[in-house]
Amino acid sequence: MIFLETALPLAQETPTALQLLGAHLVAAVVFSVVGIVVLGIAILLMEKLTPFSISKEIIEEHNQALGTILGAIFLGISIIIAAAILG
Repeated sequence: MIFLETALPLAQETPTALQLLGAHLVAAVVFSVVGIVVLGIAILLMEKLTPFSISKEIIEEHNQALGTILGAIFLGISIIIAAAILG
């Protein structure tokens, strides 16, 4: 038999608007940093897996097609990270 005291949550203080805003800002900053780190790791991994130097191809050879493909890949990875953060 469940007693009424254990079934009901204990009385808790409701957070103020400023505390709630602070908590959301901290969470946003933490998730942003995590997302940037994951994107950086993905970029480094892509540089290591390709048989050529991506930076050399874009900067010295002016390969616009590779730049366009990399832009699309970065957008795709960013969308995946944002969806993972939002849950």
